[in-house]
Amino acid sequence: MRVAILGCGYVGLELGRQLANAGHEVVGVRRSDSGLDAIEAVGFDAVRADATDAASLSVVPDADWLVYAASAGGRGVEAARTAYVDGLRTVVETFGARSSPPDRLVYTSSTGVYGDHDGDWVDESTTPDPATGRQRVLLEAERIALEAAEIDGTVARFGGLYGPDRYRLDYYLDGPVTEGYLNSIHRDDAAGVVAYLLETDRARGEIVLAVDDDPVSKWEFADWLADECGVSHPPKRTVAERAADGDVSRRVRANKRCANDRLHELGYEFRFPTVWEGYRPAIDAFQSI
Repeated sequence: MRVAILGCGYVGLELGRQLANAGHEVVGVRRSDSGLDAIEAVGFDAVRADATDAASLSVVPDADWLVYAASAGGRGVEAARTAYVDGLRTVVETFGARSSPPDRLVYTSSTGVYGDHDGDWVDESTTPDPATGRQRVLLEAERIALEAAEIDGTVARFGGLYGPDRYRLDYYLDGPVTEGYLNSIHRDDAAGVVAYLLETDRARGEIVLAVDDDPVSKWEFADWLADECGVSHPPKRTVAERAADGDVSRRVRANKRCANDRLHELGYEFRFPTVWEGYRPAIDAFQSI
């Protein structure tokens, strides 16, 4: 199949590698020289285009599958709206109007759209309650993906991404670590989920939670990492203690456990089922220093 990955960054590069290795024709789309160089270094084709500019998308070849994994250039709500809503709408309209439109679209969203559930479980049937304006924008983009007239959309709601270059060991080892649950997915599995849904033709028109098997306590995880790395347990704070030191955003207060039952029903098998396995390379690297 022909695949175009728009916003081919941290997950997109690994996704492109997996799909290219499986024999698909892959094109990664970025705007910057460094982004294009990163795509070529992985070993598949790179094209310069801006997802918010319909004219620039003309250089992106026709594709059977589209993956929209763009990130916002800034942290603000307007930057998010430009990247996620305006960009995705432009991509859907531009590719949908082609004589040979794509068959599938996967949009990579976030479990952040659920907001706070006081540590309770959430799944695909749970009504979202975004904690921030940025997360409300993500939810708006999800609707664009699922309502695309010419293309069957799928939304993959990623948990917190980690993996090579994103283990953040210093955060957990140095602390202070704020209480709550950690809903995670290794980069290789985030890419693997998208590839699997496309290659097996599953979850058309669906939202799927892409998280691993074990939403762990941040405190428990931090202490385990410290033990494995041979250092002292880090200091810890409750949300109330952190609030006493200053303002605490709704994002920080958000606490939930994300269930991946639907992903298992679809047949996906994890490379790293939990952070206990997924962080082993980072621990080994730390111990070798």
